[in-house]
Amino acid sequence: MKKVVLAGVFSAQLFGNELAEDSKIESAHIASPKHYKLLLENEEVIVLKMTLKPGEQDNWHKHNAETVYFEKGGKATITTSEKDMTLEIPNGYVMWHDQWEHQVKNVGDTTITAIIVEKRK
Repeated sequence: MKKVVLAGVFSAQLFGNELAEDSKIESAHIASPKHYKLLLENEEVIVLKMTLKPGEQDNWHKHNAETVYFEKGGKATITTSEKDMTLEIPNGYVMWHDQWEHQVKNVGDTTITAIIVEKRK
């Protein structure tokens, strides 16, 4: 239960609800294929696996409404059009976020891996 409560705080208070409506901005697995592997795509969802090694950064991208499970957390800086936020993300952390645009940089010394489940529009 604690993770569910924290997920709301993590996404809503730290990042706001930036809308990813600009069609020029690409989805994560298209913008950064080195860091996002497409696991499943159908009419309902897109499922991705994100892997960011220490010092790596993905390209600016968008997500539809998403649930993210951080298999292996770490220290990351997340940049939106409004702010930069550096966070320590624990292993096993789960968050939900409405559609948004952002960029992620691994500023820690461990590889961050996450499974992302996005709603189709």
